[in-house]
Amino acid sequence: MTKTADGKMGDGKTGEAPTMNDVARRAGVSAMTVSRALKEGSHVSKATRERITQAINELGYVLDQSAGSLSSRRTGFVAAIIPSINNSNFSDTARGITDALEGTGLQLLLGYTNYSVEREEELIEAMLRRRPEGIILTGGAHTPRGRRMLEQAGIPVIETWDTPADPIDKVVGFSNGAAMELLVETLAAKGYERFGYIGGTTARDTRGSQRRGGFVRALERLGLPSDRVISFGVPPISMEQGAQAVVSMLERWPDTQVALCVSDLSAFGALMECQRRGMKVPDDIAIAGFGDYEIAACCHPRMTTINVDCYGIGRQAALKLTQTIQGMATEEPERITLTDFRVVEREST
Repeated sequence: MTKTADGKMGDGKTGEAPTMNDVARRAGVSAMTVSRALKEGSHVSKATRERITQAINELGYVLDQSAGSLSSRRTGFVAAIIPSINNSNFSDTARGITDALEGTGLQLLLGYTNYSVEREEELIEAMLRRRPEGIILTGGAHTPRGRRMLEQAGIPVIETWDTPADPIDKVVGFSNGAAMELLVETLAAKGYERFGYIGGTTARDTRGSQRRGGFVRALERLGLPSDRVISFGVPPISMEQGAQAVVSMLERWPDTQVALCVSDLSAFGALMECQRRGMKVPDDIAIAGFGDYEIAACCHPRMTTINVDCYGIGRQAALKLTQTIQGMATEEPERITLTDFRVVEREST
C-alpha cells in the first residue's frame, strides 16, 4: 500500500497522480505555460501545445478542477461508470453501490458509456478532474489513455462485472464466459444438442463477446456443433433485434433446438417472435437469456436465464471501495473478489 501526494492510501497499480509540474518538465516548458495551454483561447503556439498534449497523454495527467484549497483533500463523492442506465442489471448494480454508501458520508456520481470505451475515457477524465475519492468501473476493457489516467489517479479503482487478466487495482466480478459455459452444460444435460447463439455485431460489448466465447468452448468440449452464431445489431441488443435475429437463425438452421441469447431482452424478443409465428416454446424451440431481468420471470413461458447477483456486485464493490478510502480494512483486502452466478431454469427450456 502506498500513500499518494494528497495523503490518501492506495494500492495495486495505482500510484501518485502526476502534477502540472511533471507535465511541464516532460514538455520542456514552464508550469505557467502548461496552465495557459489548458485554457480555452489562450495564446500558446501550436508546437508547444502539441508537446504539452503529448506529455499529458503519456503521463495520464488530469487537470484538477476540485476545490484545491481544501487541506483535507476530501471531496465527499465516489464515481461509478456503467454501460447503460435503462438496463435493469446495471441499475441494480448502481442501487447496490448507493445502498452500501449510506451512512459513509460519500455520495455517488454516476455516468454511462453506452458500451463505448471512447466515451468511458471521456467520463474518466471528466470525473477525475473533480477528484473523486474512488471510482467503480464496469468491465476490464479500457482505452490505453483511460487506463493510464486510472493508474495514475492515486485513488482506489474497482473493476466490476468481469475478471480482467491484468486488473488496474481491485476487481469484483465473475467470468461471463464461464457463466455461459454453465448454461450450455446445463441444457446439454437435458438432451439438447443443436444450440444457436444470438449476440451483437461488434466487440463493443466485451462481456457479450466473452459469453459467445463461453458458448463455443462449452459446445466444443461436449463435441457438439458450435457454428450456429448469429451476430445482429450493435450492442446493447434490443427486443426487436432479438426477434429479427431468431428469424435469421431459423432460416439458416431450421432444426435448431435451443437459442441462447446474450441478454434477457434479446431472448424475450426472440421468444415473442417465435410465438407470433405459431411456434411453441420450448416444444418447437427452447430459448434462454442472460441476466435474470424481471421480464424473464414474468413472461410466458417464464424464461431460463443466468442470475449474476447484479445488486450484490454493486454492494460488494462499494464496500471494498469505502473500506480502502476510510482505512477500515483490518487486513489487506483481496485484490479479486469473485461473485456468484447460477442457472435459473424455467419453462422456456
